[in-house]
Amino acid sequence: MPVSLSDLEAAIRNAIPVAHLEIDDQSSGCGENYAVLIAFEGKSTLARHRFINEVLKAQIAQMHAFSQTFTPKQYEAYLQKSS
Repeated sequence: MPVSLSDLEAAIRNAIPVAHLEIDDQSSGCGENYAVLIAFEGKSTLARHRFINEVLKAQIAQMHAFSQTFTPKQYEAYLQKSS
């Protein structure tokens, strides 16, 4: 069963206050491959990944691929690098 973008967004926003959130369905709309850019503070990189993996455990189990996260500072550096 495909995972909807709105379900992912709701699960993330209900779990933590995010400074920035972007969700990109990279599977051409089938809901099996998402890249999620989440900017939030308070955890190390590994802890952030583990936390998001736990929050989205049910959704990730239905996906083929899932990638994630930044701190707000990392996100700003990413934006500057992309420009």
